[in-house]
Amino acid sequence: MKNLKPIHIVLGGSAVTMFLTFLLILFLDFKFHNLPYWLMFGLPFATGIVSFGVFYFFIKNFINDRLKLLYRSIRKGKITNSEALKFSLREDIIATAEEETKKWAEERYTEIDRLKEREEYRKEFLGNLAHELKTPVFSIQGYILTLLEGGLEDEEVNRLFLERASKATDRIVNILEDLDQITKLEAESLHLDYKNFDIVELTKEIFEALELKAKEKGIKLKFSKPYSAIIVRADRGKIAQVLTNLLINSIFYGNTEGTTEVRFYIIDDIITVEVSDNGPGIDENNIPRLFERFYRVEKSRNRNEGGSGLGLSIVKHIIESHGQTISVRSTVGVGSTFTFSLDKGSGTSAIYSSRGVQIK
Repeated sequence: MKNLKPIHIVLGGSAVTMFLTFLLILFLDFKFHNLPYWLMFGLPFATGIVSFGVFYFFIKNFINDRLKLLYRSIRKGKITNSEALKFSLREDIIATAEEETKKWAEERYTEIDRLKEREEYRKEFLGNLAHELKTPVFSIQGYILTLLEGGLEDEEVNRLFLERASKATDRIVNILEDLDQITKLEAESLHLDYKNFDIVELTKEIFEALELKAKEKGIKLKFSKPYSAIIVRADRGKIAQVLTNLLINSIFYGNTEGTTEVRFYIIDDIITVEVSDNGPGIDENNIPRLFERFYRVEKSRNRNEGGSGLGLSIVKHIIESHGQTISVRSTVGVGSTFTFSLDKGSGTSAIYSSRGVQIK
């Protein structure tokens, strides 16, 4: 029965009608005798043909009307006149409709699950954003109230508190600037200034800029081995931001007296960059969410230190805006390695140093 098509039901109904008509003719022939043969065989056949037409017309219209209503409900786009839905009884339209409805239901369930995930992410994001802004705002509020309540007349107190309020204000500005940058990256409205430059020299410059921060924690920044010039084609400023964020993370969240190494691999036209540390590592369950906004691994990342909480999210967007990928592998107690790729420089165009000076 499951494999029956509507046309089979119509044919079956017509055959039953024809058979019943033939039995009626036999009964009449038995009672009245001498009925013509053309009537005995022609009338059942004609009845079968007529009943087939009647059944076909009414059943087709009945099914089409209801299936059209069903398809109008589950179809995403508007149905135009040229796309009028027509169903043939020679097809297994019930099974097709059942399959389409099941597929539509599965898509809706998937969409609902995705919306639930987005809602959870939105709630968590807003909670994290409120937490990140709340700390500096409350600090500023406390300093201002202290100054208004008499601290303003004390020269030692007023300058100290104003400096602290200024630092808290800078933190808020950094968070807002990072959010603005992520928004532009997601909207693909951020202009990338592609140039050929030496990424080894760029990394050395960032090492120098972060030397004091690294020394405060006793962390050594170094290359895994001596490298000659490696030319890449990318936005120099944005890649500098990527390397800076990754190196700052290794300093803030690394072990005291630890080491952070940078490695380069050249494979065909791709330059792979690795930033590795021997810090506390990241639990495997946290790695998939590591690049989310404000997401922190609480056991190893304190909200009171570090940047805006948006650094890795910005890094991911910058690398992806270059058409490349970034990944992380980590083992708790061993350390973490961030890996991203860039296009190799052509060598025929002008080459710029990390400070933007044309060197070739």
